[in-house]
Amino acid sequence: MENNVVEMRDIVKIFPPDNVALKRVSLSIKKGEIHSIIGENGAGKSTLMKVLYGLEKANQGEIFLGGVHKQISTPKEAVDCGIGMVHQEFMLVGVYTVLENIVLGDEPCNALGMLKLDAARDKLKNILEQFHFDFPLDEQVQNLSVAAQQKIEIVKLLYRNVDILILDEPTAVLAPQEADELFKLLEQLKQAGKTILFISHKLDEVLRISDTITVMRRGERVWTKPNQGLDKIALSNAMVGRDVMLTVEKPETVPGDTVLEFDGVSVKSPLVPGKLDNDRVSFSVRAGEILGVAGVEGNGQYEMVQALIGALPICAGNIRLMGRDISKDAIRERRRQISYISQDRKRSGSSQTDTLTDNVTMTHHYVSGRLKGKLGLLSVRKMRKLCDEIIENYQVKCKNSSTRMMELSGGNQQKVIIGREIELGCRLLVADQPVRGLDVGSIEYIHKKIVEERNKGVAVLLVSADLDELFSLSDRIVVFHNGRLVAQRRPDETTREEIGEFMLGARSELND
Repeated sequence: MENNVVEMRDIVKIFPPDNVALKRVSLSIKKGEIHSIIGENGAGKSTLMKVLYGLEKANQGEIFLGGVHKQISTPKEAVDCGIGMVHQEFMLVGVYTVLENIVLGDEPCNALGMLKLDAARDKLKNILEQFHFDFPLDEQVQNLSVAAQQKIEIVKLLYRNVDILILDEPTAVLAPQEADELFKLLEQLKQAGKTILFISHKLDEVLRISDTITVMRRGERVWTKPNQGLDKIALSNAMVGRDVMLTVEKPETVPGDTVLEFDGVSVKSPLVPGKLDNDRVSFSVRAGEILGVAGVEGNGQYEMVQALIGALPICAGNIRLMGRDISKDAIRERRRQISYISQDRKRSGSSQTDTLTDNVTMTHHYVSGRLKGKLGLLSVRKMRKLCDEIIENYQVKCKNSSTRMMELSGGNQQKVIIGREIELGCRLLVADQPVRGLDVGSIEYIHKKIVEERNKGVAVLLVSADLDELFSLSDRIVVFHNGRLVAQRRPDETTREEIGEFMLGARSELND
C-alpha cells in the first residue's frame, strides 16, 4: 500500500543450529502512526525489529521502505535509511556531556578533521525547542535522571534525521509521571510525521498510545489490528494462546513476627566520595507479608539489596534477620538464611553456559545435606532429581536437566532460578526485579509463586520498577529517593500518582 512506510515480507530468521526465531513474518507499518508490537519472550518481536534495524540479518525475506526495496545489514545503514532504535539498555557514555553523547559517531568536522561542535549545538537547539526538551547540553549524562537519559537517546536519533523510531521497553524504569511525559513526546513526534514502533509488556500503555497493535507468538504474527475495541484480556490471550489471569489472588493474612529489620543503615558510594547510596534506611518485613520497594532506578534500592546479601559493606546501622545482627556475616553465611532472586538473571543469577542441574545445585550444595551421598560428597543422582523436580513443579520448558541455561527463554531461566531459591526453604525471600523483561504468561506464573510463599508465612522483600507489580502483590510499599526512604503506604490507601510523586522527590514524609 502507498501509505506504508515499512513493509517486511516473509522474514525468516534461524539461529544456529535450528532455532527458528521468525517464520515467514510479514508486517506493514503506516507512516505517522504509533504501532505496538507485543508478544511473549521468544515470540520474535525483538528479533523482527533487530532485522529492521540491521542488528540481525534475516535468512530470508525482503524489506521495503516507502515502496523501495532495501538491503539493511548494519545499524548505520538503517540510520542512513531513516530508522533508529532506542534500546532498553541505554547506549550513553556517562562522563561525556549531553552534546558529546548526541554527536558521538556522527561528529561534525571541518576539512582538517577538527570537531565543529558549534554547528551541532545550533542544530540541536532547534530540535530541543521544537520538542520542548529542557536538559542542558553541557551537563554530564551521569548527572541526569533516567528519564532525561532516555530523551537523550531519542534526540540522538532526531539529530540523525531519523523518521522511524523503534522503542524497546521504553517505560521499564520510569515513574508514572515520567511515562506520561514520554507519551506526550511520542504524540508530538507522531504529529511531526515520525513513525513509532513500540515494544512493551505493559498492556495498559500499549492500549493507551497505539494506533495499531501487532501480536506475535512463537515466531509468527498472530494478527495486526487497529486499536479499536481491544482490551488487556484480548491482547494477553492472543499473546499466550490461552486465558491469562491478569490479577493475582491474594488472600488476607495476618503478618507474623519480624523476620528482617534494617535499622539506620547507611552505605557509602564506591564511585562518588562522600556520597551515601543508602542514608539511614530503616524498615522491617514480617512473616507472611510482601514489602514492596518502589523508586526510580538509581536511587538506592539496588544498593540496599546488595548490603542485605553482603555484597556491599554498611558504614552505619545494622541489619537483623530473625532478631540476630547479620551485618558482619559473610555472603555465604547469609545465603543460608536468604533466598535471593537477582535482578540480573544472566550475570549474577545463573551460569549461562552450565546445565540446569549445575544451576539448580548452586547454593544448595552447602546450605543443606539433601544433595550429598553416603560419603558426604555431592550425589549426581540427587542433583538431577532436584533439577527434574524443579523442571516439573515450576513448569520449565526445556529438553532435559542437561540443557544449558543459555538455551532457555528469559521466562524459563527465571523459573529455574525461582525454583532453586524457593526450594532453599528460607524464611526471607528477596526478589529484585523478578519479572523484568518477561512476558505476560511468565509474569502470571512467577507472581503466583511469590504470593504462595507469602501465604506460607515467608517474608518477601520485593523490589520493582513496575508500580502495577507492586500494587498487585505488596501488602505495604516503601519508596526510595536519593538513597533515603521517603514514604510508606498500603496499596489500598494510595495511588500510583502519589507513589510517583515520592519517587521523583516531589514529596517526602520519612527521614526528614
